[in-house]
Amino acid sequence: MRAQQRITVPSNGGRPAGNTRRDGFVDYSLQRRALLRDVYAGRVGTSEVCDASPYLKSAARFHGEATEKRCPICRREYVMNVHYIYGDQLKQSAGQARSRAELAVLADTLGEFQVYVVEVCRGCDWNHLVEQYLLGRAHRTAPQPSSTAATATSPTGTV
Repeated sequence: MRAQQRITVPSNGGRPAGNTRRDGFVDYSLQRRALLRDVYAGRVGTSEVCDASPYLKSAARFHGEATEKRCPICRREYVMNVHYIYGDQLKQSAGQARSRAELAVLADTLGEFQVYVVEVCRGCDWNHLVEQYLLGRAHRTAPQPSSTAATATSPTGTV
């Protein structure tokens, strides 16, 4: 008989802090690590992984979010995260790169859409899918009451 494995889940359900849930979250870090291991071992050439399209490089330049992670291939540049959006309600905007600020606005106005985050090195053209998740009104939680709201007085002046 197999021993049972105990899994613990944080009290917040494994979700990030704040009032936005990240439903449908998929992390590709293990896939990235396996690919880099193959590159470092010489089983995969850098020309196979450093193949960012001109559109992706342009999106990184204009819509990318700077990170503090160095490129795992050239180790000279910092990678940029590019957020691509897809969903039925987006119509012509599906497949476009958007900034985090634009994602927040879209999350308040649309029911649901998918976000894909790609890391890109503008120096050597390394690129890899980092994560994907769902955003939109369907994935908002009720705001948590703040401590100041709990101590506020009522309109009549009493607590």
